[in-house]
This record gives sequence, structure tokens and C-alpha cells, in this order.
Amino acid sequence: MRDYSVFDILGPIMVGPSSSHTAGAARLAKIARKIVEEDVSEVEFILYESFAHTYKGHGTDKALVAGILGFDPDDERLPYSFEIARQQGMRFKFIESDEEAPHPNTVRMIITGKKGQKNNILGCSIGGGNVLLKEINGIEVEFSGEYETLITNHIDKPGIVASVTKIFANYKINIAFMRVYRHSKGDKAIMVIESDQKIPEDAKEAIKNIDGILNAIIINTI
Repeated sequence: MRDYSVFDILGPIMVGPSSSHTAGAARLAKIARKIVEEDVSEVEFILYESFAHTYKGHGTDKALVAGILGFDPDDERLPYSFEIARQQGMRFKFIESDEEAPHPNTVRMIITGKKGQKNNILGCSIGGGNVLLKEINGIEVEFSGEYETLITNHIDKPGIVASVTKIFANYKINIAFMRVYRHSKGDKAIMVIESDQKIPEDAKEAIKNIDGILNAIIINTI
């Protein structure tokens, strides 16, 4: 039998009418913003199924923009996210898709940073403010943002995983969940490690210095 937390019963602390359509949307976009790692100049939100049908009435649109701005679901600025984004020079638009999606509350975020780099991130709001990230730049992934999370972009070659986990061991960081995703053998890959402890910045920098690691970012719990 599942153990229920107060969060499951009462829902998240948030601004907005719906934990799935507002709080979850803000969390998804904030995680995406952390993955991008730079100020955003433009973002295109492609909305699927329930998100596409109800996003205006439930405030999903304002929540998504708020998350891209880095706001939490309970931030009082959330209802004014459109105005704040425009003041910061950030462009955004919403597209309603009629395609099927992994979950009724799904959004694809095509984000262009101010340095010109593009990221394509797919995520689902699965209820109670909880989320799942499902795809990063064409590679299927799955993580929730409920744990301190390290994400690496790396070359798929022997020794990468062992080198990263050795650094975790040196810093006495316990790995809760770990998954490696790739397009094909020897191609670019993504590793997602969810940990029980905070991941220090110097541990991340040590990982970035491993031969074959292209980038490493930390997603703090949201």
C-alpha cells in the first residue's frame, strides 16, 4: 500500500487554480530553465491534450512563462508573468497540438537562449504538482525533480559512468536513482543521477573535467 504524504493529500503551495495545470506547469518550466543554463530570449510552448484544451482557463500559460522566468509555483508574481517576461525582452508563444502525448498534461518547450543555443524539452504534469521530464533534445529521459539531480551530456564510451560515480563516492553522495540514455552506441548520451544529498558545485566541476563529458548541470529540488 502506498504511503501518502501531506503534499499528496493537500497538494502543493501554489498560486493558481489547479495543481496539475498551474503548479505542475510552473515546475516543469522552471526545471527546463535550469537545463538551459542561460537567460532565455524566446520560448515556444507546444501544448498537448488537456493542456491544449484548458491552458487559458487554468492559467497554465502564465504558469509556464513564470517557470521559464525562474519563479516557483507559489510566487505571487505568477499571474503577472506575461508582463514581466515582456519587460525582460523575452518572447513567447503557445501552440495547441492535436497529436497524442505521453500524458494528458504535456508540454514541449523549445527554448532559445540569449547566446543563441536551442533546447527542446518535453515534460508532463502528472498530478498534485508532481512532474516528469520525458525528453531532452531528442533523447528520452525520465526524472521528477524531487531529488537533487545531476544531468550530464557526454560521449557514449567506456569509463564515463565509472568516473562519475567515483566522484560521487569521494564526496560521500548516495545515489538514489541513476539512468543513462543514448541515441546509439558511441553517440552523444545523457546521464541522470538523482541523489539523497546536495551535490556540491566543486563535485560538478570535477565531473565536467572528465574526458568525454560535454556538460554537467545540477537541478536542485523544486
